[in-house]
Amino acid sequence: MYSLRLSLTVLLATSLLAGCARRNKATIPAASTPVAAPVVAPTAARDLTDVLTEELNLTAEQRGKVRTVFTSTAEQANSAKQRLGSNRPALLAELKRINTSSDQELKGILTPTQYQQLKTKQRQVQAQMQARRAQ
Repeated sequence: MYSLRLSLTVLLATSLLAGCARRNKATIPAASTPVAAPVVAPTAARDLTDVLTEELNLTAEQRGKVRTVFTSTAEQANSAKQRLGSNRPALLAELKRINTSSDQELKGILTPTQYQQLKTKQRQVQAQMQARRAQ
């Protein structure tokens, strides 16, 4: 269960963008060995912001702020992966910290209704990921 609480962006980006037609077709190659967390593509923040703009009806101002949060979160997650990749407990703790921080930033940007919609979507994505892993 703890490992499912990876970075919000990592979780949403890998799940939502899997079906996003806008994403860059040059995806990250699969590693031959299991990794604790996927590396987030540089375009993920843009693509995820575009998806959420539609789903949450973000204003132009919100869109810019959300993209900044997602870009920062992706950079922090990738940095943590590079620094702590072999130390799974430390990596998971760092990703949890990043997730909590970005979640608080998003909570301040979104309206209460939009934030609830985001959390609902996040739960749906987690359920889908769990179902895929169970197969």
